[in-house]
Amino acid sequence: MTNENVSLSSAHERFLKYLKAQNRSASTILAYGKDITQLIAFLEEKKITQLEAVTPEVLNLWKEDFSQKNYTQKSIARKLNSAKTFFRFLISQGILEENPALSVSHPKYQTTPPRVLSKIEYRALRDACRQDERMAAIVELMLQTGIRIGELARLEIPDVKKEEIFIRKYESQPARTIPLNKPARMALDRYLQKRPKTKSKALFVTKNGKPFLVRNIRTTMERFFKIAGIEKAKINDLRNTWIVHQLNEGVSPLLLQKLAGHKRLSTTEKYLQFVEKRGAKEKVKLEEL
Repeated sequence: MTNENVSLSSAHERFLKYLKAQNRSASTILAYGKDITQLIAFLEEKKITQLEAVTPEVLNLWKEDFSQKNYTQKSIARKLNSAKTFFRFLISQGILEENPALSVSHPKYQTTPPRVLSKIEYRALRDACRQDERMAAIVELMLQTGIRIGELARLEIPDVKKEEIFIRKYESQPARTIPLNKPARMALDRYLQKRPKTKSKALFVTKNGKPFLVRNIRTTMERFFKIAGIEKAKINDLRNTWIVHQLNEGVSPLLLQKLAGHKRLSTTEKYLQFVEKRGAKEKVKLEEL
């Protein structure tokens, strides 16, 4: 029995407030929120309205329901992880005494290796963007710094220094600086000469002077991938390319962890399995692509 009579929707609301108090990112909270919304909808379909009525058998049926709807094993594993986190929270708050998700197994799936652009591919992408100073600067900045697309979209003109860029603190991500090499600096200078006059502080703006939003950056980049003849690539693959290239060149994983903004060294080290050959001596300076 629960120590407190809490409805499914109320438990959901408390869980989201808890995540916010833990300074989890907006995207993480959104994903957890959607997963638990789906769980509650499934429970209501099964006429389950009380938390203590949720059993491992019910959660296994929920898991199987996603399989029948052709969700990938990776997506199902993530949703189950959300449920496990949700029930752990309920126990920590004294709302539940037993965790029904504890014995529910995660589906097995193979991790897809990161898409890394070859030298021929990223040179073709540069050529495709050559006449578009804004996209040329975005491509060069991502290839030479490994910056995330969200971080790139939030950059403001004062964040760009002569030899580095400053990534401001955002949600759970701390502030950091990344060295700015000559190719990236030159591409930015060419763009800034053509940048529309606007009151916006955003570094990358539209022709109307408004901030260049993430979804529009992604859509535009997809168009240039097609022009360059690059298949099955996404904008985040420029970041993957930067990380793997630096590791290939022998750059220290500790340095890359710091510059990439990875919270854990293990996240950076996962890329080592995709490195062809590392030098015997670790470098403490980034390499140009």
